[in-house]
Amino acid sequence: MTDKETSLSPQEGCELYNVKQWGNDYFSVNDKGHLCVLPEKRENGPEIDFMQVIKEINDQGISFPTVIRFHDILRSQVRLLNTTFAEAIADCGYQGRFFGVYPIKVNQMREVVEEIIDAGFPFDYGLEAGSKSELLACLAYNENCESLTILNGYKDEDYIRLALLGRKLGRKVIIVVENFSEFELIIRLSEEMQADPLIGIRTKLAVKSSGRWAASSGDRAKFGLTCSEILAGIDLLRQNGMVNCLKLLHFHVGSQIPDIRIIKQAVTEAGRIYGSLRQLGIPIEYFDVGGGLGIDYDGSRSATDSSRNYSLQAYAADIVSGLQQVCDEAEVPHPNIVSESGRYVTAHHSCVITNVVDIIHQTTNSCVTSVTSDEHILVTNMREAAESLCMENYQEIFNDVQQYKDETINAFRLGVVTLEERAKVETLYWQVIRSVYGMLGKVDFIPEELQQIEELKASQYLCNFSVFQSAADTWAIKQILPIMPVMRLDEQPTERCSLVDITCDSDGKITHFITQKGYEKTLLLHPLRKEEDYYIGLFLTGAYQDVMGDMHNLFGRLNEVHIYCDDDDPDDFYIEEVIKGTSAQQVLATMQYSPDIMARSIKKKIDRQIQRGVILPREGVRLIDFYESCLEDYTYLKM
Repeated sequence: MTDKETSLSPQEGCELYNVKQWGNDYFSVNDKGHLCVLPEKRENGPEIDFMQVIKEINDQGISFPTVIRFHDILRSQVRLLNTTFAEAIADCGYQGRFFGVYPIKVNQMREVVEEIIDAGFPFDYGLEAGSKSELLACLAYNENCESLTILNGYKDEDYIRLALLGRKLGRKVIIVVENFSEFELIIRLSEEMQADPLIGIRTKLAVKSSGRWAASSGDRAKFGLTCSEILAGIDLLRQNGMVNCLKLLHFHVGSQIPDIRIIKQAVTEAGRIYGSLRQLGIPIEYFDVGGGLGIDYDGSRSATDSSRNYSLQAYAADIVSGLQQVCDEAEVPHPNIVSESGRYVTAHHSCVITNVVDIIHQTTNSCVTSVTSDEHILVTNMREAAESLCMENYQEIFNDVQQYKDETINAFRLGVVTLEERAKVETLYWQVIRSVYGMLGKVDFIPEELQQIEELKASQYLCNFSVFQSAADTWAIKQILPIMPVMRLDEQPTERCSLVDITCDSDGKITHFITQKGYEKTLLLHPLRKEEDYYIGLFLTGAYQDVMGDMHNLFGRLNEVHIYCDDDDPDDFYIEEVIKGTSAQQVLATMQYSPDIMARSIKKKIDRQIQRGVILPREGVRLIDFYESCLEDYTYLKM
């Protein structure tokens, strides 16, 4: 091939990895073949080159893998959510306001929460908590007295006391009742603390969601009150003179809702409940549609688990117009609309950049396969099959060698075939696979059984990260994340591979990818070059992935780099903050080890070896220093 045949335009580089489909207009490819960020979504606006960011990270001595946060994207998403609802409200002549809240469970990182609060302040954008720890953060950081603090989840006395503390501070803290017994707690503690609570009720809708989180909706949902429980709760509040404290109706039909019809049905059903309650004289002011606003992970714009068949504009318009119609029919006031759209706000702003440290070929080494006088018949059969392969019989030969390989492994287990003979069969087998793969490029139709050859031949790129720490959903629920190189996008990739991490667990791999053809088990990447690092990005990790990672193999949190756009800077950005990832001694301490005791123990052992003359004193000092420096170091590989 000529250079012209193997080169790609920026548009072709984008199309190869579906960037325009999943990137929400924040990502593009520049003329250098580098992935870049458009924080203002304008092609003639600021453009942040990923490779320039990576160069600056390297210049500052920050090790990979690294989380990169683009805070301008975070701010942009907050503004976009609020302005889109405001436009839908204005277009419909709706009489209520939009009061969004950010559910901090989606990403509790302080820097993220602070940025969202600041960006949302002009819109009175609030926070949502689902635990006491989250509520403690909300009370400390949400200082806008006009915004809401919504409290979900099961509650004990301390949780409700904290909420009432917020009321004494003049905050609009709304306790959402998830379980009937919480009514009694709220009534008792409100009287005890002499505080007027703001109360919400979560209704359990009959509408059933779809996708991975369908179980959070319908009659078997974990949270929520039935209609009879709602009416009983209102009677209880009325008996205690607190019915005027009931200010919010809440529902939630699932996270990452793929189908707009589910949202429309839920709004209609909950709207009927709201209308009935208002007709009963209950002064509800807020209608909380919960979470569920999806993002398009795979760019297919469909009702599949990793996508959505609607836009943000359609989502807002359908909620506003649907609720307005129900309210007008019931002749009740239009309530203020609340949404808890955390995934939409945070997903795009964060990504994980990792370097590829090695490649694992299926056929790294070959052995000599020449004929020997006493070789097993299976070796002879495999050799003859390889020698007779041609375009006319490649399907037949493929089926034959699959059988010979399986029979050889069984024979080896029984001690009939030697290790050397098994090695010959494996070498010949992979020779056939490579040859058949080359032939498939010349045919118009590939039989189904031969379609697995691409996967069989695929290499594995060993990446310097942990799936369990940085992409937990890809392992736990098979969530599809966009994955692509951030460099060499002006070159045609030729290496088909899957990704494996540096953990010792066989599940530490990614084998489902978004491609131009849909979902595939392999991804096209570029061949590695000596003396050149190759960087891959995992995108849309800002929602949940940042905070769900575990300590598998004691790999800790990643280094973080916070990027801000600066149109006056030559590179259109600056690194505002670097947060060091966890060191080995930090993750060990988390698991109840004492790094100080460990270091002293190693020192004692080395001292004994010095006394025995096994280790020289000078070497012993170096070994002790080395052990202690490893305790202080990053948990990932140094490259």
